Amino acid sequence: MDNIFREHKDSLTPYTKEELEFSGVSVNGITFSNRLETHFEDFEYNLINAVDDTAEISDVPISTVVDRLTHNDFTVTLDISNNNDHEILAVVRAFAWPKYDNNHVEFSFNDGRWNAIEMDKFWVKLASGKNEVKRSSKESAVTVPDVPSFQTLIDKANEALTSGSELHLEEYYSSLGLPNRFLLPKGKTEGMDFHVVVFVSDGAKDAGVDGLHESTTFNHYGCHDGTYPDNQPHGYPLDRRVDDERIITGVSNFKAVDVKVYHVEEDH
Repeated sequence: MDNIFREHKDSLTPYTKEELEFSGVSVNGITFSNRLETHFEDFEYNLINAVDDTAEISDVPISTVVDRLTHNDFTVTLDISNNNDHEILAVVRAFAWPKYDNNHVEFSFNDGRWNAIEMDKFWVKLASGKNEVKRSSKESAVTVPDVPSFQTLIDKANEALTSGSELHLEEYYSSLGLPNRFLLPKGKTEGMDFHVVVFVSDGAKDAGVDGLHESTTFNHYGCHDGTYPDNQPHGYPLDRRVDDERIITGVSNFKAVDVKVYHVEEDH
């Protein structure tokens, strides 16, 4: 199935320079707040619902601890210039892929894009002049937080009832997307090289619904009314073959940097 999809996408005409350009906008820099690290953490799973019981016997707490991959939090800062004389709405699209294959041969741009993961996508208003856009890894529109266990939800509900306060579970409404802890691929002890690319496109033209700069809750998979919020296809602008990478890397609204992701072994 994947091969059929790839064959179809590669049959499409590559984007032209004119289609990729965003007049007056340039991405000048991409910086990360700290070293990118992954590690395994101990996570306790509540198994109370996995065991049969009876109403006459009180529940006995049952849990298990497993190792799971996660990463340190980080913030990306983008230096973006809007050389127009008015405020504009833009879409920031961020991707990353391994720089080298298993034989340490560097991927071409066209091959690398097929290994790309979407790191984030969000709408933002850019004032005329220089803009410093900061984005936390926790804010990524393509990930969701861990869903609480059933017991945690019961405890939160009981606490709200006892205190008379409201029960807030808004951050768990979006149930589709990668867990936030999987945003970074597992690194290596000596550091694994990744190619990070940021592409800024016309937010007004690409917006399928209104108000996208105010919320990113449903950007990844759509809205409740069935409208997909992005007028561009999934993976844009990496969804079509790149015969000459200078066409995409040469536009001012595109920027690429190389980063290392380190994996840190935790002592148990």
